[in-house]
Amino acid sequence: MLEELEKLQEETLTSISKAKTERDVSDIRIRVLGRKGSLTQLLKSLGTLQETERKEIGKKANQVKTTLETRIEEAFIRIQEEERREAVNRGWVDITLPGRPTPWGRKHPLTQILDEVVVILSRLGFDVVEGPEVELDYYNFEALNIPKGHPARDMQATFFISEEAVLRTHTSPVQVRTMEKQRPPVRVICPGAVYRCDSDPTHSPMFHQVEGLLVDKGITFADLKGVLTVFVHQMFGGKTNLRFRPSFFPFTEPSAEVDIQCVMCGGQGCGVCSNTGWLEILGSGMVDPAVYGFVNYDPEEVTGFAFGMGIERIAMLKFGINDIRLFFTNDLRFLRQF
Repeated sequence: MLEELEKLQEETLTSISKAKTERDVSDIRIRVLGRKGSLTQLLKSLGTLQETERKEIGKKANQVKTTLETRIEEAFIRIQEEERREAVNRGWVDITLPGRPTPWGRKHPLTQILDEVVVILSRLGFDVVEGPEVELDYYNFEALNIPKGHPARDMQATFFISEEAVLRTHTSPVQVRTMEKQRPPVRVICPGAVYRCDSDPTHSPMFHQVEGLLVDKGITFADLKGVLTVFVHQMFGGKTNLRFRPSFFPFTEPSAEVDIQCVMCGGQGCGVCSNTGWLEILGSGMVDPAVYGFVNYDPEEVTGFAFGMGIERIAMLKFGINDIRLFFTNDLRFLRQF
């Protein structure tokens, strides 16, 4: 048996020295040291020997096993180093060649406009607040003076998740949630994604809004006009004309839509503005006193105004884009223009 161990060690060391790949070494280890390996089988037969032979042969077998395990690990290291050297040689680079330019990422045009809107309104003292996109019917409609069965619900083209949960159709629910937690004065803007079941060149099922709310003592429509006039002039230029046109929203009274002079034709009339010279950009109004009842504000003590704008709408006017779907196609030829 001693001769068998010597022979096994010699043959195995020879095989290890000739191994070219990690797979070759792994096969040798399994063939010799595995559960059914040749050395393992020899060790199992030690029980049949006499005690004096068993001690001598057992000692030799352990030496052989230790030697082979060490050589196998060394072989793995040797082969890995050889492979690394070959990889370096194959990937040789001429460092005198000019480097390849790294492409720089850019902000999406909608992100650019959203950031600009937030910066302008933040300078006017508004804090940014956010809320859930999956919203309760109560916050999306009822607390905004739009009870069940109200015709204004049909205007929203809502995605209903259940009878009591919807994908929010505007970011106004964030205003209600904020007023529930905070006593006046409140001065916040609520940016975020909203959802409506609508899709055409000027409407998208998912789009972005920024809505603003200011509630305090003595707030008037003049304050609303002042804030939105500053916003329009900073967003579209100081010479941009704007007008407030009477409208209706369930949660504001009185309500007004804000139009700006057409950025395409300078107010002369064109196809974009339907030859009116004006383009609608946002809705606004004084907060309806009925809304205060949902948040325990006293309408005899405080007044406030709210406004809301679509970021896609602002971006289309700012950049002269006529199809909202271009924002969502991820066409790099389009995005690189901004």
